[in-house]
Amino acid sequence: MDPRYIQETSKHLEKQHELLWDTYRSMTHELQKLQVEEEMLMRKFYEAMSAQGLNKKASMSDNLSASPPTPTTSSSDLPATRR
Repeated sequence: MDPRYIQETSKHLEKQHELLWDTYRSMTHELQKLQVEEEMLMRKFYEAMSAQGLNKKASMSDNLSASPPTPTTSSSDLPATRR
């Protein structure tokens, strides 16, 4: 490498190094924000699903107690088969 350009190249590389570190810090910060947001959304989703699950269980037990028993099929109700 030509000695005249060593200092310029070194400054350029230092500048690139700083830019990369700034980008890294910025992306890390953004990632942390997104992880916190994901955690909050998952908690809200879990709460909503838990509430809906409790409502479903309550409505299912109401439906089971209110619905008449299902009729069973006896062998006399089946069509005759050829033997």
